[in-house]
Amino acid sequence: MSKYEQILYAVKDRIATITLNRPERMNAWTPVMEKEVRDAIQKAGADDGVRAIVLTGEGRAFCAGADMEGLGARAQDPKLAAGLHEAKKTDDNFDQRYSYPLAVPKPIIAGINGPMAGIGLVLTLYCDIRYMAEGTKLATSFARRGLICEYGSAWMLPRLVGTMNTLDLMLSGRTMTAEEAAAMGLVKLLPAAGFHDAVHGIAKDLAELSSPRSMRIMKQQIHQSYFQSLAQATHLANDELVKCFGTEDLKEGVASFVEKRKPNFTGR
Repeated sequence: MSKYEQILYAVKDRIATITLNRPERMNAWTPVMEKEVRDAIQKAGADDGVRAIVLTGEGRAFCAGADMEGLGARAQDPKLAAGLHEAKKTDDNFDQRYSYPLAVPKPIIAGINGPMAGIGLVLTLYCDIRYMAEGTKLATSFARRGLICEYGSAWMLPRLVGTMNTLDLMLSGRTMTAEEAAAMGLVKLLPAAGFHDAVHGIAKDLAELSSPRSMRIMKQQIHQSYFQSLAQATHLANDELVKCFGTEDLKEGVASFVEKRKPNFTGR
């Protein structure tokens, strides 16, 4: 896609920022937005000039969940709902409808600038780090709409916050503050004032100070570990450690430390 209708895409400081851009609808999720976000994330993942990705929202909200007009139509016509799952099913854990960010070889930061609910929350579960503005709120909402745990969230959320916190969020569908979400480990808090600049600054540190090669492999290690034994994870770590020696990034990492300067990593 060369032009987007419902998102914004910009690259600065080797950071690709993807902004949900329906502020008049609190960035409510639509099929168009879904396709555009996936395209933009994959575009950033393949761009050698990008080292970190930020996903955020325009205006006062991050994402209010599914656009209720579309959801209402599907509630009245089961055939429309069936169309949600026409895509070919796959057993690839990293190629489910919303799990693909886990396979992107760069860190993805969710910059949750305002309220989020439903699919907006689910989307952030597949980001690597979640920062949320202080004083904002979130909810799963599913139980209060007659829905269930959507798109792998029943698998992801317990691994992030534990079973009890997951059931609290899911069964109640209640609204939760960013502060409570931070206390359970779901998000990290940042001040609402200057929020976008603060998130960009964190992403910039990753882009400038961390080896792209290291980040890529570490991300693979962490997400693959969900499906590995301790022995398998250790064997993979040992193999990857050996591969580090002789790389440009290891040489540069050591040299920059000894010379007390900022590293200039190549990703090789």
